[in-house]
Amino acid sequence: MKKINIAITGGLGKMGQKIINSSKKDKKFKITSITESKVLNKKVSGLKLQINSKNAFKDAQVIIDFSVPKCTLTILKIASLLKKKVVIGTTGFSNKEEKLIKKYSRKIPILKAGNMSLGVNLLVYLTEIASRSLGNSFLNKVFEVHHKHKKDHPSGTALMLGKGIAAGKKVDLSKIMGRKYFNKKSFPFSKKTNFNSLRIGKVVGEHEVKFSSGKEIITLNHEAFDRTLYSEGALAAAKWLVNKKPGLYSMRNVLNFK
Repeated sequence: MKKINIAITGGLGKMGQKIINSSKKDKKFKITSITESKVLNKKVSGLKLQINSKNAFKDAQVIIDFSVPKCTLTILKIASLLKKKVVIGTTGFSNKEEKLIKKYSRKIPILKAGNMSLGVNLLVYLTEIASRSLGNSFLNKVFEVHHKHKKDHPSGTALMLGKGIAAGKKVDLSKIMGRKYFNKKSFPFSKKTNFNSLRIGKVVGEHEVKFSSGKEIITLNHEAFDRTLYSEGALAAAKWLVNKKPGLYSMRNVLNFK
């Protein structure tokens, strides 16, 4: 069986370490390089840690990136020159950066997801269905919890859920984006979609969408206990992407949700 050669960026990060461990257990993968943004004279899983460069990525078929937006854009620039495929799990991109990613996807296959979990992507799908079915007679809001070290808020997953709500209404999220609360015990429904982000302890990830008519509340939620589900999702994405043509894909494509 021919293995898929992968390069893993952000190799010293929590997700980088999870992807390394998961890929070593999966016989379909071979790690060709592990990178970080700075030069560090050390080895990770028997491989010398490298900086993001043409040399680091030359033997990879797919680059799996869980880093920070600035690094991701550097990686995409190199990947587009080498014609490499990229799975992006990084979050916190600005609108300008999102447009750059879309531009790169015209040259190379890119799969980008704010969350690689099967359950979360199903939640986004169900959120879209609920939003479409309930219409404007129901208000909505999104709540998320992550560990205290997570910097961006709302989380990439919360924004995915927001986009699911917007898609159900056939509008862009920017048209219905409400207030962004941080570390609030409670927050209100409004005519737009409000978000509340809580950063506490070692929480892996909790996400919740509520729809309210004033007479009833419908709640859709997902709770993650182990980051392995994200690394396994990223590897599933890499397997799916390896034979694809240039374009911007998501886990929705991998899971074949209509």
